Order: sequence, then C-alpha cells, then structure tokens
Amino acid sequence: MLDLEQIGLQIVAARKLRKVSQSQVAQLAGISLRTMNLLENGRATDLGYSKLTRILAAVGLELRLGPLESRRPTLDDLLREDAGDD
Repeated sequence: MLDLEQIGLQIVAARKLRKVSQSQVAQLAGISLRTMNLLENGRATDLGYSKLTRILAAVGLELRLGPLESRRPTLDDLLREDAGDD
C-alpha cells in the first residue's frame, strides 16, 4: 500500500521527467509551494483527495483503486502447502 511519502517520491520522479518545477506544479494544482515541498520531501501529514488528484494530474499521473493485496502466508499456510493439504 502506498503512503504519502511513497506517492511523493513518485511525484518527484514524474515532475522531473516532465522537466517542470515544484512551483509550476503547485500553480497548476492550485496548492501552495510549501505543500508541494512537504509532499515531495515526505513530510506531508495529511492531504485531501482533491488536492492529491490535482497534483497527480499536473505531473501526468492518476490515482487508481484495486483490490487489497492478499496477506502474507503464515508458517502454517506454508506447511500445509508443502504437505499438499491445501
């Protein structure tokens, strides 16, 4: 699951690929440069959905939903699988 810090890193990469500044993205997204800086540096603590989607759109990204990742197998799961009980 992505958190804001990981999303911020992806935004930095996309922004640099497009060769636009933090200031340009902030202006396009209608947010402050400070918010943009906090997000890109992993220090944003809360960011609303609409702000996040505007930032993502400004750097050519989008937010997608999908099923939750399945849980990691337990030792019992692995032993059952190894024994062919599954």
